[in-house]
Amino acid sequence: MEPKAFDQGYYRHYSPVQIRFGDVDRFGHVNNNAYFAYYDIGKQAYMLEVFGREVFTSNIAPVIVNINADFIHPVFYEDEVGVETRISHLGEKSFVIQQRAVKRDGTVCSQCATTMVCFSLKEQKSVEIPENYRFQIEAYERGRED
Repeated sequence: MEPKAFDQGYYRHYSPVQIRFGDVDRFGHVNNNAYFAYYDIGKQAYMLEVFGREVFTSNIAPVIVNINADFIHPVFYEDEVGVETRISHLGEKSFVIQQRAVKRDGTVCSQCATTMVCFSLKEQKSVEIPENYRFQIEAYERGRED
């Protein structure tokens, strides 16, 4: 199957994030570790919207095999931020989720790329992306004209 890449400049999904008191370090800005929790919020919301609850009950589970983040601008406790999420690439067994932590004014504060592999809980091994997942991702990511 031919790998697919989507529009590299478009994020359709947005999740607001509440900055918690414990996220802020002694320098007054959100600590780098907190961003990964924000990205998890975005991933979970994206998957619920695209796949529905099936993604949490299916024998096939997407698991993280690699995650990388760049920290560009600081976020402070009083800032309003959210996470933009998209799937930018579909392979045979894996896909890449790109995310950005963005302030209300549009400032990109951090960006993240996560590679996830579809994993069979029953067989305990990686498997191809199920066709229904592939269809749902493609429909969602290409559905911006709707």
